[in-house]
Amino acid sequence: MARWQPDAPGRLAAAALELFEERGYENTTVIEIAERAGLTKSTFFRHFPDKREVLFGGGALSDLLAEGIASAPPTAGPLDAVMGALDALGRTFFSADRREFSRRRQAVLDANTELREREALKRIGLTASMVEALGLRGVPDRTARVAAKLGALVWEIAYDQWIEADNDEDFGSLARQALAEVRAIGAVR
Repeated sequence: MARWQPDAPGRLAAAALELFEERGYENTTVIEIAERAGLTKSTFFRHFPDKREVLFGGGALSDLLAEGIASAPPTAGPLDAVMGALDALGRTFFSADRREFSRRRQAVLDANTELREREALKRIGLTASMVEALGLRGVPDRTARVAAKLGALVWEIAYDQWIEADNDEDFGSLARQALAEVRAIGAVR
């Protein structure tokens, strides 16, 4: 693969995933990832601080969530604004063409404690991004934290279903179903 080809971060992520599957996360080096992608080690480090981050998309998800919440109609409640952001993620990030990569990525994460811990920290950061975005909409802090944590739960439920081998529903639909379930449980007395 020529070095001038576009999407270096995507190429690096694909190469890393292949190598992690073949050799395991612990047995793969940054140099090997860069070589597999047809790039240099310095190119790798221009895009990612370390080999863990290559599977976590940098700040793209945080930015998409914040944009989705900011673009929700002014009349949308906090949880509806979060749902709008999850819908946007489904259209732009969790699209059908990324499903297989995401399944494979999850299998690599499941096989490695360090990567599972990093995933948990990323999710905490994404929840914080939602809290901040809701705060910018004027949502009180406690309400924003509750809505963001419920949104994170909805996301987790939808994502787990979305990557199932026998599932072909789109992420947004699964997130709306999960939100309906969360709301129904909240209505139970």
